[in-house]
Amino acid sequence: MAAKFSHVVDDIHHNRLFPSLSLPNSLDRSIMGVGRFLLNVLVVLAAVAGGFYQFKLRPLLERFGHGRIIRSVGNTDCTGVPELKACEKIVLHQPTGVIYLACSTPESRVHWTPAVGHLNAEGASREDYVATYDPLTQKITRLTVTGFTSKRGLSLHGMDVVPSADDPDQLWVYLVNHRAPLEGDARKVGADSAIEVFKTIVGSSKLEYVRTVEDDTIITPNDLIGSPDGKSFYVTNDHGVKVGFSRDLEMLGRSATSVVYCHVDEGCKFAIQGMHGNNGIAQAPNGTIYVVNSLHGALNVLERQADNTLVLTDVIEVDRPMDNAMVDSEGHVWTAAFPKALTLVFKHFKDPVNVLSPSTAFRFSINTGEDAFYGKKFKVDRAFEDDGEIASGTTSAVYDAERNRLFLNGLAAPRLTICKL
Repeated sequence: MAAKFSHVVDDIHHNRLFPSLSLPNSLDRSIMGVGRFLLNVLVVLAAVAGGFYQFKLRPLLERFGHGRIIRSVGNTDCTGVPELKACEKIVLHQPTGVIYLACSTPESRVHWTPAVGHLNAEGASREDYVATYDPLTQKITRLTVTGFTSKRGLSLHGMDVVPSADDPDQLWVYLVNHRAPLEGDARKVGADSAIEVFKTIVGSSKLEYVRTVEDDTIITPNDLIGSPDGKSFYVTNDHGVKVGFSRDLEMLGRSATSVVYCHVDEGCKFAIQGMHGNNGIAQAPNGTIYVVNSLHGALNVLERQADNTLVLTDVIEVDRPMDNAMVDSEGHVWTAAFPKALTLVFKHFKDPVNVLSPSTAFRFSINTGEDAFYGKKFKVDRAFEDDGEIASGTTSAVYDAERNRLFLNGLAAPRLTICKL
């Protein structure tokens, strides 16, 4: 384009375009000056656009799955449970092998998923539920809520299930509840999310309400880890603000997400700020906390301090966005990952019934190979990958190492998938 424009300017200068028109020298020089200025502007804009694509947009598109080939891994011995769909988070109760799931409906997720900007509160389900699934008996139990009288209902996202320090048969259940705002259009003001704390007993069909925790620091909660006394938790904010342009800038690298620590007797505070793409969170038995950078594709390793703040100690990068994390009984960290994130967000989340989205599960472990000597501290294995036919739209991957079962489900997934690896 710049070359063509240069020829036009040259023709004007030599009076070849309009031979019958005679231009004064001063006007001739003015036209040439304007032409050269515009040419320079075009060249600069082309260079800026090329640089932006090469160094920003292209890597982003590749990370989000543009051009990626899906290769089947670990998906040859799997079964599906279609009764359990749209369960964003799975938590394993290791002693029994039973899993707990925070579930909704695919139809509700299309309208109401604040994490991905779906803010049509009128289309939201207010009757989301926690279910259990026993792989041995294949029994599904939808837990009945008692004592929870809020008319705002439950719209569930992240969850943690923690055995009580006093009685291992008693379980604390921490839930992210995306409530609609009491005033204003949710599209303009965002969700009014809170943390709900319940308790149950192993094998029970009831979920007893304990308390609701809400605070200004709990801005856009995504996932959480709870304590064994039912009184404290860490929760991730997946964006720095509920709505607005600055939220969109986080896609390009703006670091505005955080982790919040709350205690029912002490209140809430930011444990760490200025992070990017915070999403799933998990804790190892030794106290190490893992937070997923969903946008960039990284697992952040953090250490808890005496004042309950967090310090970043390591970052393990992968080649695609990820979601929820869990730590298995052997100490390996598992995450769900999105090999085709663009398909997931812009197609599957809008039409989960008809649009399948490929799924990946990563396993992170301490590197014991020869390259550990050269500074490669962690090993990342792609333990599962599927084109979406078997496991579609996975946002939670949980592995039972004792029984060799991988559980997969997702925000708007059509089923629970169980695979033997």
